[in-house]
Amino acid sequence: MNLREQLRGTGVAIVTPFKADESIDFEALGKLIDFIIANGVEYIVTLGTTGETPTLDKQEKLEIINFTFDKINNRVPVVVGIGGNDTKEVISNVKSYPLERAVAVLSACPYYNKPSQEGIFLHYKAIAEASPIPVLIYNVPGRTGRNIEAATTLRLASEVTNIGGIKEAGNSISQCMQILRDRPDNFLVVSGDDDLVLPELACGIDGVISVAANCFPKEFSSMVRAGLEHDFTTAKKLNDPLIEVYNLLFTENNPAGVKGFLTELGLIQNVLRLPVTSLSESVQQRVKEYLKNSL
Repeated sequence: MNLREQLRGTGVAIVTPFKADESIDFEALGKLIDFIIANGVEYIVTLGTTGETPTLDKQEKLEIINFTFDKINNRVPVVVGIGGNDTKEVISNVKSYPLERAVAVLSACPYYNKPSQEGIFLHYKAIAEASPIPVLIYNVPGRTGRNIEAATTLRLASEVTNIGGIKEAGNSISQCMQILRDRPDNFLVVSGDDDLVLPELACGIDGVISVAANCFPKEFSSMVRAGLEHDFTTAKKLNDPLIEVYNLLFTENNPAGVKGFLTELGLIQNVLRLPVTSLSESVQQRVKEYLKNSL
């Protein structure tokens, strides 16, 4: 089974719950995993940037990976996020992290360095050659400062065997369409922009790695499945109530928005590690009002 079959549908870039002292709340993480799976998502992404990985040390990351594998217990596939702006360090991590129970590595474009397109190509080529499992490119220029151009993505897809797909969060339907038009048949393309998923499904994407599906897994994954089945009347009906959610999730910071929702749902404590802070009181009140009116 290739990644286009394994990871078709909705993946969740799961948050990392913390206790009041900012230590990892594994009990809450287990509860969240069960909630997400019970509500129909197709797979889980651990250690994505929504999991606040820039503020997790290596030992914490290893503990989260192993806990997640054990808790999920093969109920759904798991993708592990391993990225960075030091190619050698990323290669060291993909070689040493426990990936035997993962189906793919998700690796964000190097941030801050602003490499050329050739540098991006060689970065991913080196990681893919070192990785024991397929690598998913993660294009998120709003965070990294560098867009992975469609031509670079397609070059990686055609020239590097162990590049399995891309999470495309370039906020550009045009770029997404170009990748979809020219990709190899077995190359997975999923969205990383929750608010663009509905139109991108019409363009032919295979699914999404979502933030919103942490707190609305049933509604969001049902919308995606309807779109994959080309039932866009149903998909639109499911998506329309979520438009306000997308606005609230990203109005100040991610994962502050999603943690604000999950707190109101009683699944986690509203704790983040600096430099990220919780939602302002006014936006948190809007989250409360949305949930009061929708549940």
